[in-house]
Amino acid sequence: MSIKSTILGFPRMGSDRQLKKLVEGFWSGKVTEQELAEGSKQLRADHWALQASYGLTEVPVGDFSYYDHVLDAAFAAGIIPERYQQVDNAGTQAYFAMGRGLQNKSIGIDVPSLEMKKWFDTNYHYMVPEVADNQTFNLHSTKVVDEYKEAKALGYAARPVVLGPVSLLALSKTAKGSSTKPLEHLAGLLPVYVELFGQLAAAGAEWVQVDEPVLSLDLDAAVYQAAFVQAYTELAQVSGLKYLLTSYFGRLGDNLSWAATLPVHGIHLDLVRGSADLDAALELIPTDKVISAGLINGRNIWKANLDKQLATLTKIVSARQSAAPVWVSSSCSLLHSPHSLKPEVGHLDEETLGWLSFAEEKVEEITILAAAIADRESVAEQLQRNAANVLSRQQSERITRPAVQQRLAALDESSYTRQAAFNVRQAVQRDTLKLPLFPTTTIGSFPQTAEVRKARAQFRKGALSQEEYLQFLDVETRKCIEWQDEAGLDVLVHGEFERTDMVEFFGEHLEGFVFTKRGWVQSYGSRCVKPPVIFGDVSRPHAMTVDVAKFAQSCSPNKPVKGMLTGPVTILQWSFVRDDQPRSQTAGQIALAIRDEVVDLEAAGIRVIQVDEPAIREGLPLRKADYEAYLKWSVDVFRLATTGVRNETQIHTHFCYSDFNEIFTAIKSLDADVITIENSKSDLKLLGALEVHGYAAEIGPGLYDIHSPRVPSVEEMAARFAALQKYIPAENLWANPDCGLKTRGWPEVKESLTNLVAVAVAARKAHAA
Repeated sequence: MSIKSTILGFPRMGSDRQLKKLVEGFWSGKVTEQELAEGSKQLRADHWALQASYGLTEVPVGDFSYYDHVLDAAFAAGIIPERYQQVDNAGTQAYFAMGRGLQNKSIGIDVPSLEMKKWFDTNYHYMVPEVADNQTFNLHSTKVVDEYKEAKALGYAARPVVLGPVSLLALSKTAKGSSTKPLEHLAGLLPVYVELFGQLAAAGAEWVQVDEPVLSLDLDAAVYQAAFVQAYTELAQVSGLKYLLTSYFGRLGDNLSWAATLPVHGIHLDLVRGSADLDAALELIPTDKVISAGLINGRNIWKANLDKQLATLTKIVSARQSAAPVWVSSSCSLLHSPHSLKPEVGHLDEETLGWLSFAEEKVEEITILAAAIADRESVAEQLQRNAANVLSRQQSERITRPAVQQRLAALDESSYTRQAAFNVRQAVQRDTLKLPLFPTTTIGSFPQTAEVRKARAQFRKGALSQEEYLQFLDVETRKCIEWQDEAGLDVLVHGEFERTDMVEFFGEHLEGFVFTKRGWVQSYGSRCVKPPVIFGDVSRPHAMTVDVAKFAQSCSPNKPVKGMLTGPVTILQWSFVRDDQPRSQTAGQIALAIRDEVVDLEAAGIRVIQVDEPAIREGLPLRKADYEAYLKWSVDVFRLATTGVRNETQIHTHFCYSDFNEIFTAIKSLDADVITIENSKSDLKLLGALEVHGYAAEIGPGLYDIHSPRVPSVEEMAARFAALQKYIPAENLWANPDCGLKTRGWPEVKESLTNLVAVAVAARKAHAA
């Protein structure tokens, strides 16, 4: 039996982050709009050629994006808030303004970006569309049609990929000043999809992949079943087009029974994270519908066990002998995987290379599975090699460290508890730190300038000696601390100039990690991260930040400088994690390593220590039935990492770019002394959580968005700070940005932080009056 091989999407950035360079060049004025378009067109062609070279039956198109695919969908449907319509006649500049804001004083434009949130439980961020009461929709962009025509002209069998109408509205929010829920606008949106799909049919498309990832969530069946029936009944009117209804990141669960009856022509199943759906799917999905089997993990980098996945595929094919065809695919888009293993040859050891599979290699794995169904002997050598690699990883002595496992098993309740309750610690810390009312701070990183990146590159190439590089870092650190002191900030940071990334840096100092050369994945916009790979048991062989923290504190004799660490859950979430033991166990091992560092920082005289956990909400399971177990161990590992210090040591943590209402009780349970939390891009939704749940410890809701180059005015931040004071006692309120400043430039950072300090100073005067 011959089956179709395909993927749900491919990484956008390119093998050497070509798209990042194009987009950032356009922002800086070094690349014209035409050059951006031409360079992107070539990149798409290269990606399709790569996929086709492995024999994929069909390549996805429309998965490419300058910034974000949700932003693309909103822009195409004319969901462009009024404040952006003045920009560039709602063209490319307006699109980027929605993603990153735009401030151009010479032409009188100053608009913040849309809100940004995590894409389900990944480290990818999407822009949240805003739907107003009087929202109108129109086909504003035919990007996916144009890209389909590109692929067709190049001779590829292509399948357009479109974010579905229900998910687009479900992932949107009600615009400020409006009251209707986005999903109530479905009837108005659907004609735009009908028009778009009509154009795709006219262009020759046979199938459209309609992504509806909200199907992996707990849904109100009465509301969403009706919405899906309404949407797909109307879309079925487009003649000559077949729809692959696609969801991913988990099981469909209860949603499967009614999703299977929708008027679509195929249903994709994530059989990596949603394998529990398979038996029900074989029973419920009608035989005239295609089953797309997502058997290759799009979110992790381990080689698939092809024999195991082939058995599952054989089961599906056997059950559907007289039914519609079966497809084999990735579990989700390969957007979440690095581009290719080829640059890692010579960088990683042969054994580790044999364990890994990036996007290019995953395409090959899919084609091997498809070929094996038709003729196993034709790929016998590839299957044998895969089995040897899988066995090598299972049996490697590098994986397990008995001492690490024994230490974790020996922990008792005292390992998770501070010496005293928060109110006792707060009194001691106030006496020790002597901070003013409304203390000001930043989240950690300062701009990674071209000079910083150049020095790091020279050091790695051997052009700078270790002594020369450390001297350079000391100079940058001292300058950063002196500027913060002069600007009037109260709790300082060293700037993190020695760190490429807040997770990669720690992984480089821990046992159980390996690092890639070009294992980049997109985080948001043009921002890429290079996650470390956790292959074995984790331990800390030496102190990681103590020397830098001591030097930084010596540069500031009168103000505390924070020790800056990344928390165990975030290190876990932002790494490619081993899949041969529970994630909770790996997180516990990381927590012990961070605990040792926290204790050493305190012993070195560091009085304020921040353990960042921006990913704790990101890791929350998609289904509420799974919340309790996750929140229990994620809180436990944070407390394990932070409770080994004395009462006078102030523990901070940081969260960003997620909805926190669902985990606010868990945030309180972390027992941190101070939390800083993203707030400015979320329309102060944090205030609702504070009103419902209360918060007794100290807190610094972000006063401005750092993902945009625009500089917030004193008046803008003062209004936000005044709103916060209605919910947070003055003695517990801090002033700070939303997040770290690594991606920003020094001029905007200095102006923004100067304005922030002015807000805090004015608030102190007003409070004292």
